[in-house]
Amino acid sequence: MSKQEMLTLIEKKRAELIRIVSKNGLSSTLAIKYSQELDYLLNQYNRLLSKKRG
Repeated sequence: MSKQEMLTLIEKKRAELIRIVSKNGLSSTLAIKYSQELDYLLNQYNRLLSKKRG
């Protein structure tokens, strides 16, 4: 997956998380799930960048 594709996925997930939080609250089960998914994507992106640098 390319850097740009990862960034697009991250932005989509971030927008979904914001929508879920505004609807269900920050501590809702769904918000936590989306937050974990966003964390995973961010970690994958950071790994991708690290590989390209090193």
